[in-house]
Amino acid sequence: MRRGGEGWGRRGGGQRLLKQGTKGMAARLSIALIILVICTLSLFSMVGVTSPSKRVKIVDVNKLWRTANSDGWRPSSAPRSYWPPPPKESNGFLRVRCNGGLNQQRSAICNAVVAARIMNATLVLPELDTNSFWRDESGFPGIYDVEHFIKSLRYDVRIVQSLPEVSSKGKTKKMKSFQIRPPRDAPLSWYTTFALQKMKEHGAIYLTPFSHRLAEEIDEPELQRLRCRVNYHALRFKPHIMKLSSDIVDKLRAEGHFMSIHLRFEMDMLAFAGCVDIFTPEEQQILIKYRKENFAEKELVYRERRLIGKCPLTPEEVGLVLRSMGFDNSTRIYIAAGELFGGDRFMNPFRKMFPRLENHSTVGPSKKLEENTRGLVGSAVDYMVCLLSDIFMPTYDGPSNFANNLMGHRLYYGFRTTIQPDRKALAPIFMDREEGRTTDFEDRVRQVMFNSKFGGPHKRVHPESFYTNSWPDCFCQISPKNPADKCPPDNIMEVLDSQLHNEGSGNSKTTMTSNNLGSTGA
Repeated sequence: MRRGGEGWGRRGGGQRLLKQGTKGMAARLSIALIILVICTLSLFSMVGVTSPSKRVKIVDVNKLWRTANSDGWRPSSAPRSYWPPPPKESNGFLRVRCNGGLNQQRSAICNAVVAARIMNATLVLPELDTNSFWRDESGFPGIYDVEHFIKSLRYDVRIVQSLPEVSSKGKTKKMKSFQIRPPRDAPLSWYTTFALQKMKEHGAIYLTPFSHRLAEEIDEPELQRLRCRVNYHALRFKPHIMKLSSDIVDKLRAEGHFMSIHLRFEMDMLAFAGCVDIFTPEEQQILIKYRKENFAEKELVYRERRLIGKCPLTPEEVGLVLRSMGFDNSTRIYIAAGELFGGDRFMNPFRKMFPRLENHSTVGPSKKLEENTRGLVGSAVDYMVCLLSDIFMPTYDGPSNFANNLMGHRLYYGFRTTIQPDRKALAPIFMDREEGRTTDFEDRVRQVMFNSKFGGPHKRVHPESFYTNSWPDCFCQISPKNPADKCPPDNIMEVLDSQLHNEGSGNSKTTMTSNNLGSTGA
């Protein structure tokens, strides 16, 4: 009995244990099921929420050889409201010295024309600071078509090639001008008050230096369009520069499409940016010395500078970006650049990926081209070839530099494709690669690079420059939703010419009204 009782007791205990085991198993299964559900939901969450933001947008690079979608916009910098010609009598003469490189000078010239317009001043042909930067004596007449410049702006400002001679005490000598250093990014009011007062006192003023001396964002659309007329119509290079550029483009295009790259991997930019750690100790000393001699003293940490996108892309990084996007080694590339710092050590990896590299000295007869493309002329040739290329890619875009102005000109020239690397977004990807973490490298690069407008119309957002993106100020639509975007009349030049003639003859002014507004632009 006892044994049986023990047996029965064991049997009953076994049932209890079975029940407990069943409950425990059920509990464990429930927990496992909950974990499985959570994992599944997490997976779906990653796929449904995270992946779309990280999903690589695939772009057919073959389509990039064509112009970007304009969305019905077309370039137009002609006036759209009453725009009186310059009066016969001006308030005096305006001289300016445009410092910096070719494109910094270019934006300064545009600003000088606007300043002369609002001051009712006669503009003396702008001076180019060619000695300090280029060691080039050619100046404005050696680079630009002076006659075309003056004629193109005849409805806007009066321009003379030099100050007039004046008689004093029986002697004839050049008129003197009062020298002023304008404040950086000065408002229009500075010119119409202080500068104008000095002009009236002295007859002529000389503004020097004249780089970034007028605010870019002006709340007067007609003045912004005047800037575009200067930049994209009046500033035309001399015929021999245009011919040389055209010959290079023809040679490059003889075999199909070609891309141009402004490779800003030069000593001045690297020293300015503080990106020295990738160089040898000897090269670092050269960059540090150059920085101390030319720029304000400031402690710069390479890694920090790179992570915020302040370092120019290396030639190898440019090649990796293009290869990740899908361009192959048959792509023909024109390199616009000065002397690359570090030389072949940095260029060879790029050349291995893309062997069909050219510059203005290698496309044609090198001796002839080399003789004709020194200093400002060489920069002008590079500018035109990059403007006319099917695709343009800048590796660094600072204020008023070569790349910034070119991107603006290509936008105006028919929304031509521009590949603009986001250096800040690319920096951690390249730094991971340098440290051996290469998983999904090309996908990560594509994710950054294909998130771009590629030269289409887009809203200008600070710090983007007006000279980089003059949309919508200098563009119009034939069938606009907003009346302010309507293209000016077909006969706009006739209207302006009539106004100029009437001003000269003293007759009443012809005004642009709704009666003579057409539906298409000029």
